Amino acid sequence: METNYLKRCFGNCLAQALAEVAKVRPSDPIEYLAHWLYHYRKTAKAKEENREKKIHLQEEYDSSLKEMEMTEMLKQEEYQIQQNCEKCHKELTSETVSTKKTIFMQEDTNPLEKEALKQEFLPGTSSLIPGMPQQVPPSESAGQIDQNFKMPQEINYKEAFQHEVAHEMPPGSKSPF
Repeated sequence: METNYLKRCFGNCLAQALAEVAKVRPSDPIEYLAHWLYHYRKTAKAKEENREKKIHLQEEYDSSLKEMEMTEMLKQEEYQIQQNCEKCHKELTSETVSTKKTIFMQEDTNPLEKEALKQEFLPGTSSLIPGMPQQVPPSESAGQIDQNFKMPQEINYKEAFQHEVAHEMPPGSKSPF
């Protein structure tokens, strides 16, 4: 019974201690055995602490590695969000620019349209716009069309401009041409 208890509690430790006592043959084997067991327990405790310390360090390393991975993933996600924001911003600015251009173009054409309408209603002004294809009013029949009708390519722009300017000039003034 004592042997089983010693084996179970001390196991290999006691067997090594007795082997060491038999090998050294000290003058006081019991005191030697006590010192040897004390030293064995001290080294076993140090080994256990080292093992726990290694486990703790490994856990810290794993957690810091996970934290670094999470940080990297967050940075990558932040970079993607920033890229998407820049892309959306570029799209919005291009849409804004195109909208502003459209508004500007519409604002630019409004004075021209008003001027054309104004000239159309002035007495003695020509409704022909130089450089633009002209349509014959539907009231004229095909046989009554003037044979001297010129295509837009054939119109002398200088003559057309002089004609328009002559109507706007006060009587008795000289033509700039």
